[in-house]
Amino acid sequence: MQYRIDRRTGNNLSILGFGCMRFPKTFGKIDLQKTEEIIMRAVEKGVNYFDTAWVYPGSEETLGAIFEKNHVREKIYITTKLPLILVRSAADFDKYFDQSLQRLKTNYIDYYLLHMLMDLDQWQKLKSWGIEDWIAKKKRSGEMRQIGFSFHGSGSEFLKIIDDYDWECCLIQYNYSDENFQAGVTGLRAAAAKMPVMIMEPLLGGKLATGLPKDAVNIFQEADANLSPAGWALNWIWDQKEVTTILSGMSAGDQLEENLRLADAATASMLGEAKKGVYASVLKSVNRACKIRCTGCNYCMPCPLGVNIPGCFAAYNAIYSLGYVEGMKQFITSIGLLSEKGSSPSFCKKCGKCESHCPQHISIIKELARVRWRMEPWWLKFIGACGRAVLGKKRKKVNV
Repeated sequence: MQYRIDRRTGNNLSILGFGCMRFPKTFGKIDLQKTEEIIMRAVEKGVNYFDTAWVYPGSEETLGAIFEKNHVREKIYITTKLPLILVRSAADFDKYFDQSLQRLKTNYIDYYLLHMLMDLDQWQKLKSWGIEDWIAKKKRSGEMRQIGFSFHGSGSEFLKIIDDYDWECCLIQYNYSDENFQAGVTGLRAAAAKMPVMIMEPLLGGKLATGLPKDAVNIFQEADANLSPAGWALNWIWDQKEVTTILSGMSAGDQLEENLRLADAATASMLGEAKKGVYASVLKSVNRACKIRCTGCNYCMPCPLGVNIPGCFAAYNAIYSLGYVEGMKQFITSIGLLSEKGSSPSFCKKCGKCESHCPQHISIIKELARVRWRMEPWWLKFIGACGRAVLGKKRKKVNV
């Protein structure tokens, strides 16, 4: 495992961090045994940075149970986050922080982030509620070691935020297809001069690993048949010395093992001009195929009307990258075509709740209309209506 130094603290942080939003599940619930196996294997191989959040269902509790059972708390660094979308007053600072401590079974947080900080106005509002004094108090008590934020806004706002406070870390979205998105490369370099920078969405919700169009995959294979698309994506980020740690949401052992091999060999400035040119060729293919830049983070969910927004967008993109038949298969599955309730994009009433929570700033209402026009012809609606009617009758008979 390679490490990079957090110059603010002297901490040696593994260049591969464990993103804890997508643990393996069985029957819809986190599988504690499988998760423990993966996490402890990661710790054994030198991964020491674990990133969770209050809003990740079951994640903090799972980490807390595993770390307590295996007595590894002092060997690792934990990041968790204050859910700003739920904070309504200064009293909520302690409320959510204390709950995170209890869930994680610890008495301190190594790196505490303000979750989904989007612009300077939002930060100014938090300051008016006394968050600076609250942070200072938590640091004096030792309950909080470092303070930072995760960012989901524009590049100009990011630069304003990092200049307004003495931040000690930050988390940004960054990958070879998003070099100038949100904070972007400009924000990365500006922040790295002041603090360690952690990277989320290095694989764009898995799309840069398993969701690339076929010609993009072929470009990578022709350049290096021994390196997977995921490996190419991670190496692009590790090549940049400004990056401290990459978060990868590893939910299977094979994913972990591949990432461990990559992290063992990764160094800054390891890519030559020839390999950098490969990324440019791949990007041309990706940009042709990917129509909606959704990462599947699910911050837009649940929809009040039951629309499966990420599922609809993934299926729509699949039509262009994997073909019409595969895309429609995904769409029919994602909207529960024959289920009694369903989750069709036609249910959208344009309330806008989803757009206010989207870290990618996608025009969700507009894009759902595109999906509906392209993927929900009259005959599909008819089949769905008939199926739901039949299911409804059956359910009524069962209930009698």
